[in-house]
Amino acid sequence: MKVVVQRVKEGGVTVQSKNYKSEIGKGFVILLGIKAGDSKKDAIYLADKCSTLRIFEDNDEKMNLSIQDVKGEALVVSQFTLYGNASKGNRPSFIEAARPEEAETLYNIFVNRLKENIGQDKVFTGRFGEMMEIKIINDGPVTVIINSKE
Repeated sequence: MKVVVQRVKEGGVTVQSKNYKSEIGKGFVILLGIKAGDSKKDAIYLADKCSTLRIFEDNDEKMNLSIQDVKGEALVVSQFTLYGNASKGNRPSFIEAARPEEAETLYNIFVNRLKENIGQDKVFTGRFGEMMEIKIINDGPVTVIINSKE
């Protein structure tokens, strides 16, 4: 399982077909990729890691504060394309990505654990399996990639 965590001033997701919109202020936009063979353990590990990742600046401008410390919000978006492999040819292969049924279960475990860690009212989501428009206004920019298998 892999996350791309972007520290943002604001973020949002819109799903036109479902008339759905979700927005956050200061916090993280988390792009979550789930690989075939990932487990509940991977989802919990990454949610816990995101909850305690210290990439917000303290008063001395050092990255010492977590999303919990700054009372930030998180927007979680499923993104199977994180497991795209473009090493051969020009069109990526997505065979490493988990099947949707498996991925959605793990996505929900990740989201629920993140809610437990930083607050039910602090975690927002896109819509699993839908085409989405994502708005990201980076703060920094600061982007961190974490893989549960490393």
